[in-house]
Amino acid sequence: MGTTITCTRPDGGTFDAYLAQGPAGAPGVVVIQEWWGLNDQIRGVAERLALAGFTALIPDLYRGKSAVEAEEAHHLMEGLDFGQAAQQDIRGAVQHLRQTCPKVGVTGFCMGGALTVLASTMVPEADAGVVWYGFPPIDFVDASKIRMPVMAHWATQDAAFAMSGVDALEAKFQAAGVRYTGHRYLAHHAFANETAQGPNRLGMTQYDAAWAQIAWDRTFAFFGRHLQG
Repeated sequence: MGTTITCTRPDGGTFDAYLAQGPAGAPGVVVIQEWWGLNDQIRGVAERLALAGFTALIPDLYRGKSAVEAEEAHHLMEGLDFGQAAQQDIRGAVQHLRQTCPKVGVTGFCMGGALTVLASTMVPEADAGVVWYGFPPIDFVDASKIRMPVMAHWATQDAAFAMSGVDALEAKFQAAGVRYTGHRYLAHHAFANETAQGPNRLGMTQYDAAWAQIAWDRTFAFFGRHLQG
């Protein structure tokens, strides 16, 4: 099991984070939560990465709060300054891992996917990024600032993030010469979240074990290539 630690932001502020320690000398991965907050499911993602040979760190963007209902989660997300979260909390988490890890990647889901896109433009210390079914408003993405390779997993039946937005984002990446690989799955939003099944909280999310496994295999291969190679 992981532990809670305190990290320092570039501006000198602090935040708590959940640390799942990998082997000595392991590369690091900053994991960014869905809109639900730092809950057991996202801690499980960090543990999965640790078992695979990475040290994973989840910054607590909501400062101890989490949600189980969509309305509450929406309220928490609306109160989050995405620019500050990327430039301060996520960058601070990457810098913290940099103290002991040779290379550090960033990955996030849903809201965390959107923040991973922003972090790719705002966190120069990161070495690679994997986006899971989420993107910010396209006008906020300055793809010319992206230096790290990026992989993304998109759901073609995603009712939260339309494929037209994915097309626009990928066009920006291509125009800027980003080292980008995108994968599209015949799946619904949150297809890699094992709690998003049955009578779920939104009615538009659905876990798909087969697609999730394929996406994770691709993610581990990508991080292995860019963080361990």
